[in-house]
Amino acid sequence: MHGVPPAPPAKHSPAGVSPRLMLPLFVAISGTGPIFLYMLVPALPVLAAEFGRDTSVAQMTVSFYMVGLAISQMVMGPLSDHFGRRPVLLAGIGLSVIAAIACIFATTLPQLIVARFFQALGSASGMVIGRAIIRDIYSRERVGSMFSLVTAVQMIAQMLSPLIGGLLDTRWGWSSIFYLQAGIAFLIVLAIALVLPETRRVRAAGDSFLRDIRQLATSRAYIGFMLCTMFGSQIVFAFAGGGPYIVISHMGRSSAEYGAWFATTGFAYLLGSLLNVRFAPRHSLEKLIWLGLALQFFGSALNLVWSLTGVNELPMWLFLTQTLVYFGNSFVLSNAAAGAISVRPQAAGTAAGVAGFVQMGVGALFSQLGAYLGGHFSSTVPLMASLLALSLACASSAFFLVPRRKILVTKKMLIKAEEDTTPL
Repeated sequence: MHGVPPAPPAKHSPAGVSPRLMLPLFVAISGTGPIFLYMLVPALPVLAAEFGRDTSVAQMTVSFYMVGLAISQMVMGPLSDHFGRRPVLLAGIGLSVIAAIACIFATTLPQLIVARFFQALGSASGMVIGRAIIRDIYSRERVGSMFSLVTAVQMIAQMLSPLIGGLLDTRWGWSSIFYLQAGIAFLIVLAIALVLPETRRVRAAGDSFLRDIRQLATSRAYIGFMLCTMFGSQIVFAFAGGGPYIVISHMGRSSAEYGAWFATTGFAYLLGSLLNVRFAPRHSLEKLIWLGLALQFFGSALNLVWSLTGVNELPMWLFLTQTLVYFGNSFVLSNAAAGAISVRPQAAGTAAGVAGFVQMGVGALFSQLGAYLGGHFSSTVPLMASLLALSLACASSAFFLVPRRKILVTKKMLIKAEEDTTPL
């Protein structure tokens, strides 16, 4: 298990690239996958009606997209460790452009589902490689705060994307959503080709995909952080899957109004991410995770209570409490992801890819479950109960799997441990 120590991470942005330029570039690279996912969500009831299919079939444009995200991350992460970040990114986002164009010309719902799957295969390269690039060029003590900073800006676009999608669908029809997505992806390809340098670390002799997987699979800390990220993400996926049917179909509101209400959760996530950036230098990853877990659980429990008493039958009350859930969720996801990807820095692509594969693979199931609970029940109780169960599972994975000693480790000790592995 002994080999050449990993090369020390760079302390600043790559040579020749302005730090001010790197932030929007990171946001664009890593944000295409989730932004393209949520932009189509408000149009799902319209797709079901236009193609004459059940809502569960229309939901497959989301669930199969998430399957594509999962499969792609498992492949793209290790490929970027082996061939480099830049060429894999160019190929992946290029595929996303072609798939978005195919979505425009889809004449049946199965064709659209297949095209969305390939769109996800390409878009996911940015999600996993974007995180790996951050780990390549920033030291460990800055990874968590950088994740939060990138996510904070990204979440504005991500949570506004349903509003944009709803407005486009209302004004020009659902195909206009894919015109916009194709244009965005094409601009990102140009930016990568013109601006982004290669950031991959030099691999030690004997390093391989199987060795990386073996070491990650036997790391209790990695498993704990990964599952915490996975269960926390399912809260977002399940609510995104069921929310449109509750608000549009049962409450009788428009897709644009749903997008506006859903955007409030994005601002809550943004606020949490910005506070996480401020707290990160003074507190450990684990302490910030537990803060988020407490807020996430309290908000989920309160939402279930309000559902049982009938308060959640209005969008205002449903989303008011959900903003608290998303606020806590921002602390959980950013810091758990940073912990998972820092277990083996020289295999950052593989670590991010495996975590993303599990996260999105399970997310496809919970998105479908959320759609079922939201589309087949007139009450919000089933969906809110599932969110509370996910909050409990998220907290349990952190409590039982992340080693207790690591919960007491401070940021300074983590930095010192990394410095001790740096070659003189």
